[in-house]
Amino acid sequence: MVDATGRTTVATEYFQGYSVVGIIALIGVLFVAVAFGAGRLLRPVVPTPEKLLTYECGVDPVGEGWAHTQVRYYVYAFLYVVFAVDSIFLFPWATIFAAPGFGGVTLVEMFIFLGFLAIGLLYAWKKGVLEWT
Repeated sequence: MVDATGRTTVATEYFQGYSVVGIIALIGVLFVAVAFGAGRLLRPVVPTPEKLLTYECGVDPVGEGWAHTQVRYYVYAFLYVVFAVDSIFLFPWATIFAAPGFGGVTLVEMFIFLGFLAIGLLYAWKKGVLEWT
């Protein structure tokens, strides 16, 4: 909006930034919709009994669809994810460590963080979670 002096108001400038983001988001949604629509129109649809079977790693399905999985595999996956995500936090610290004035503080923070990770790993080891049986 333009006020009496001919200047735009703060609200107009504020919402112009959001309108650009909204337009880009709309273009992205339209792009995905067009891609999915084109895929649906262009793909061949020939259902056969083999195509309708449940597929599992190239092995024909045998028996029921329900299978028991031991929890320890999920624990290994969870521990991996925790330590992989936590290790990602080391990269920003490494870049800040190179900046002047942040070296000592960043190094102490990094070792405190690694100490927490080591305590978590020690706890998991003491509980027997890391034993593959």
